[in-house]
Amino acid sequence: MLALSGVGGVILGYVLRVLIGLAQRGSVELDIKQKLFQAKEQTAKILADAEYRSAVLETERLAPVEEREEKIASREERLASREEFLDSRQRDLDGKEDEVRAREQEAIRTKSEAERLAAERFKELANVANISEEKAREELFSEIERTYEEAILLRLQKLEAHGRERLEEKARDILTTVIHRLGSAVNTEVTSFSVALPSDDVKGKIIGKEGRNIKAFERATGVDVLIDDAPDRITLSSFDPLRRTIAKMALERLIADGRIQPAKIEETVEKMRSEVADIVKQKGEAAAYEAGVIGLEPKLTALLGRLNFRTSYGQNMLQHSIETAHIAGMLAGELGADVTIARTGALLHDIGKTVDHEVQGTHVEIGRRILEKFGVDTRVILAMQSHHDEYPYETPESVIVQVADAISGSRPGARRDTVDRYLERLSDLERIASAFPGVEKVYAIAAGREIRIFVNPGKISDLAMHALARNIAKRIQEELKYPGEIKVNIIRENRVVEFAR
Repeated sequence: MLALSGVGGVILGYVLRVLIGLAQRGSVELDIKQKLFQAKEQTAKILADAEYRSAVLETERLAPVEEREEKIASREERLASREEFLDSRQRDLDGKEDEVRAREQEAIRTKSEAERLAAERFKELANVANISEEKAREELFSEIERTYEEAILLRLQKLEAHGRERLEEKARDILTTVIHRLGSAVNTEVTSFSVALPSDDVKGKIIGKEGRNIKAFERATGVDVLIDDAPDRITLSSFDPLRRTIAKMALERLIADGRIQPAKIEETVEKMRSEVADIVKQKGEAAAYEAGVIGLEPKLTALLGRLNFRTSYGQNMLQHSIETAHIAGMLAGELGADVTIARTGALLHDIGKTVDHEVQGTHVEIGRRILEKFGVDTRVILAMQSHHDEYPYETPESVIVQVADAISGSRPGARRDTVDRYLERLSDLERIASAFPGVEKVYAIAAGREIRIFVNPGKISDLAMHALARNIAKRIQEELKYPGEIKVNIIRENRVVEFAR
């Protein structure tokens, strides 16, 4: 009994547990269903919201596309209308082109027909007159010439005169423009320099005992020293600017040194000659630079600098050469010639005057030989050799150099005739005396009233000095014209130097 009750209890307990388990499973399934329902509702809301947002975004995205499509459609309509307009214009142009081409063909046919008719008429006239075409032309021209000969001549004369006037006017304009552009000052050289003295005592030193210092100075420099022209100055007179410059520099150096005696004078003069040689070189280089001429040989440049100490009718020859180079360059530029050749030829056109007192021949011929010696361009030689009409004008630059030289020399105030004639007379005096054998140095002083001649004592004896003086005086009388008389003073000096050691 007890066992049965135990079994029944077990069964009852099992049934209860099964019932409880079923009850709990039903509750879990219910929860699951409830949560599943809630999840479906939430999913539906999310999908609805997503569809709404997607619709909004699609609307926003398609709006610009629709606007662009409208614009593109409008533009396509305008292009289509423009294409129709262009097609219409092209059709019109094609029609006009065909019309023009037809007219051109008609004109060609008409011209050909006219030429044919004219040729036929000419042949008919020639047949009627029984003459050829060439003969008819000649007779026609002859008849016109006979009929209108006077009118033709008058017309030709008018054209020739008008052409000449135009050419002359153009030439005057060019020359006037060049002269106006130049505008440089004109230097006129004097024949003396003045040197200031610090005190009257210095004047006594310069004169020296019995005048030996001043005589030594005049002998060494070849200038005329004037003491009594002014109380505090000494005047150095010479027609040669180079001698005046050397004498002035030497005298200033002696005054500054204070030791004035014959040996010191000769030493100082030699030093000044060396310094003046450097000045000459610098003057030549400066002139070439100012004239715009480059590439000259240094020796040729030094020769050019010597023109600074030459004058022509009172005009400084170096300044004249520079001025001529500027004028030639301007003229060459106006006329289309070679500016470099014209400038160089003009700058060197008077180079022969630097040594014309030492070498026989005209300064043009001497200048040609100098330029050939230094290998100057042949075109430059051709340009400079014709400035005094000694050679023909072979190039345009030769004519330009001649014109430039004439312009520079003929400008108002550029030259003084009387001064140059005076200097030429003094130069001729020295040239005549230097031509005799045994003569070492010749100086024309005292305004050409005296000529001092230093002879070589080994070649000229005391007795021969008298004959030499007479011969020189006779030659001067025969070759020169001068007022008054000229004193021929020959100096023969022996010097013996020995050193005691």
